[in-house]
Amino acid sequence: MTADLDQVFGRIEQLAQARRLPEVARTRSEGLPSLRVGGKTIARLKDAATLVLLCPSEQKTLLMDISPDIYFETDHYVGYPAVLIRLDTVDDEELSLRLEDAWRFVQSAGNGKAPADPRAD
Repeated sequence: MTADLDQVFGRIEQLAQARRLPEVARTRSEGLPSLRVGGKTIARLKDAATLVLLCPSEQKTLLMDISPDIYFETDHYVGYPAVLIRLDTVDDEELSLRLEDAWRFVQSAGNGKAPADPRAD
């Protein structure tokens, strides 16, 4: 199972590397593969089909309204700056842009720290 998750996460890691996002490092969060920047998780697998991605609440709402087939949330994530992404429906270009947005969100929050989000860590 862990090898499967690592293989799925390889796609996310490659897209982040292709964007040349500074200070992004692969790590684990809650035992699952994740990407961190400045000590803050910006993306982590929820399961083999779903990515949790940090994003501003306004952007989260917009993404879910525009592309509900890709972006969604569960009760657990209501009110938190993180959106869930269906990995089997998002293309690489879109996912790559969202990873950069997450990186920018963390960077713009000041000193590499995003707003408190206990559910993204």
